Amino acid sequence: MQHINIKKSALAWGVTGVVFYLGCIILMVTVGREGTVLFFNSLLHGLDTTSLIRMDVPWTEALIGLIEMFIVGWLFGVLIASVYNVSFNKGYRKKEI
Repeated sequence: MQHINIKKSALAWGVTGVVFYLGCIILMVTVGREGTVLFFNSLLHGLDTTSLIRMDVPWTEALIGLIEMFIVGWLFGVLIASVYNVSFNKGYRKKEI
């Protein structure tokens, strides 16, 4: 691969972030506090998340978090594609010449 499309990469990372955020919301709604704590404790290699989990999240806060997650993912995609396109492709082109 010689070039990553920055817009497509940004969109892919942004949508992925939203999907993970929605998955977290669905997890919290379906399994409750104890299930959520168990899931994240297992995922984070034994880190105790009991005091971190807050179940009374207003829908407006969740919506803002969803938008923020898309923006952060989008920026992450832009950064990865830009760094790849600038740094790795320059070195690759020099070797070809």
